[in-house]
Amino acid sequence: MEISPVTLNGRVVRLEPLTPAHGEAFATLGVEGDIFRYFPIALKTRDELLRYVEFSVGAQAAGLGVSWATVALASGDVIGGTSFLNIDPQNRRLEIGGTWIAPAWQGSACNAEAKYLQLRHAFEELGCIRVEFKTDSRNERSRAALRRIGATEEGTLRNHMIMPDGHLRHSVYFSIIDSEWPQVKANLETRIERLLSR
Repeated sequence: MEISPVTLNGRVVRLEPLTPAHGEAFATLGVEGDIFRYFPIALKTRDELLRYVEFSVGAQAAGLGVSWATVALASGDVIGGTSFLNIDPQNRRLEIGGTWIAPAWQGSACNAEAKYLQLRHAFEELGCIRVEFKTDSRNERSRAALRRIGATEEGTLRNHMIMPDGHLRHSVYFSIIDSEWPQVKANLETRIERLLSR
């Protein structure tokens, strides 16, 4: 598994490697609503979001992860972000995390296609045998979305993280393994088509 920043092109979104130039878009979108309520770091202010982009770009340069800006093809606007984290080349696995999308695009084909592009890249280009996800046990929307794409809920790590507000977060783990990818892929393609036809 040789993981490096790469642009992933879809029909409605493009995932482009995160750079400092995306900082302003992240900062502008990120202060809207409550997008980062379940993130394990504080991302409420413009400065916090700019530091998050700087940190993510630095981690990418150090080979510790790959982060993308999610761009809507129709407008060219940045509408979210996502990452490969906890990369383990020896065991051919990684985590998809740090995923968010601006409220105006939630429930659209954009997020489904972003996941599709990442999963296809992980399984078909990188040769992963496992892709994992974790989410706050309170984040029922995220848990439902992971079930919907065909990820298997594996269990809960209790008191896994201390959240910025002091809450002790229980993290729920999900995964997709390589033998499941063909069915997950077909389901995602059907879902994307259905969302695009609405």
